[in-house]
Amino acid sequence: MAERATFVYQAKLAEQAERYDDMVEYMKTVAQLGRDLTVEERNLLSVAYKNVIGARRASWRVLSSIEQKEADRAESNSEIDKAALVKTYKKKVESELDVVCEEILRIIDDNLLPEADSAESKVFYHKMSGDYYRYLAEFKSGADKETAAQDAKKSYVAAQTVASGKAADSDGLPPTHPIRLGLALNFSVFYYEILSEPEEACSLAKTAFDEAIAELDQLHEDSYKDATLIMQLLRDNLTLWTSSEGDNKRPLEEPELDRRRTTATRRRRVRVPRA
Repeated sequence: MAERATFVYQAKLAEQAERYDDMVEYMKTVAQLGRDLTVEERNLLSVAYKNVIGARRASWRVLSSIEQKEADRAESNSEIDKAALVKTYKKKVESELDVVCEEILRIIDDNLLPEADSAESKVFYHKMSGDYYRYLAEFKSGADKETAAQDAKKSYVAAQTVASGKAADSDGLPPTHPIRLGLALNFSVFYYEILSEPEEACSLAKTAFDEAIAELDQLHEDSYKDATLIMQLLRDNLTLWTSSEGDNKRPLEEPELDRRRTTATRRRRVRVPRA
């Protein structure tokens, strides 16, 4: 127990210092110690990997934009092939994305899901798996992209099955549960961005929103803020996807709601990320 507590505390220190690669290493060790993670441990793991992968996803988007601009410019009199240099650098970032995604996906399959003993844990891990397969599908192409997309959908569907109470060993989660709402939000983003199925994305988001609205009066006070924030994001995406500007803007995905930080820290790190 002391060893586990030590790694958890070190992860918290790394988070405060904004050293997320270190935070990943500490929480990866905790995840591999055996037994289901506590809510705090689970959220620390999520925060660590989300920050590490988020920085690289942002880098990849910037480089993709620059690559396109350099290709369009095509300066024949330039001493260097800028487009080729950007492409090479982007490949480096893609390699890092591969490593991070494959690592957490392996941990989820080998260590976390086998130990998950509650519907909440199972939905959380299946959803997390779907998210990281989706991140792979964002930059892959051809057969690799199709495989990542299929794996993402399989994970999201597994999470949805447990969350809705359709799994044999689960009573599910209420429609207002933040994890179930976050699943609906990210799964709908997957349909819209990766599969290019806007009708399915809108249907999923609207169903989740409507079901949550119907049970809003039963929502526990401690999860009210998180749940209503995700509901607002679902509604914002529905508005975006049904507007004429929808093709020019990225949809919103789940913010990092889990850690109960200080107000100052939440302002700095917990912002609504783009999908």
